[in-house]
Amino acid sequence: MSTPLFFQSVSTIIIYDPLAEVLGASHDGIIIYGYSDVVKLAGHSCPTVAGAYLMLQKGLKCLYEDKTPVRGEVKVYMKGKLGEGVVGVIANVASLIIGSTDTSGFHGLRGKFDRRNLLIYEADIDGEIALERVDNGARVTLSYHPEIVSIDPKMQVWLEMIISNKADFEIKQAFKSAWQDRVKKILIDNVNNPDLIICKIQK
Repeated sequence: MSTPLFFQSVSTIIIYDPLAEVLGASHDGIIIYGYSDVVKLAGHSCPTVAGAYLMLQKGLKCLYEDKTPVRGEVKVYMKGKLGEGVVGVIANVASLIIGSTDTSGFHGLRGKFDRRNLLIYEADIDGEIALERVDNGARVTLSYHPEIVSIDPKMQVWLEMIISNKADFEIKQAFKSAWQDRVKKILIDNVNNPDLIICKIQK
């Protein structure tokens, strides 16, 4: 899979999965996720996918600080309803990285490693998503503000031309470049901008 070079510069998310260790998928239970992994899941790279990745990354950092987050032991609360807007995209990224599912996930082994009922929609939260540790109840609510990152004004026109099959090769390439340049600005250039991802910690 050939991807933009900046994908490799995005910080990874390191997770400990006790089930992966028990079943031998990972000898020490450590799983490392990169931005390319969520792109493969979604099938594309966009501001929503980038934002979901960053919210998971920052949220887990807030919850676990210097410790390694535990996959399957974090509840995910989504403010939106499944099927609305980009709610499903964000939920899918969360499920990939931290294993949380609604009712469709792994049912566990003799009461352990159950991944169901850890993904809740239409939650009463002040943000797009909230993460809550199962072991101690610590919670962080996250809001994502991609609007602070500028958009090339020509992108909408180019996209309409592409969809209507009126774009030539140069326009298609210009659109791709501008689109991924904005994603890069989100993931790399503005990753430490405190206004991009707002984290509210509740312990």
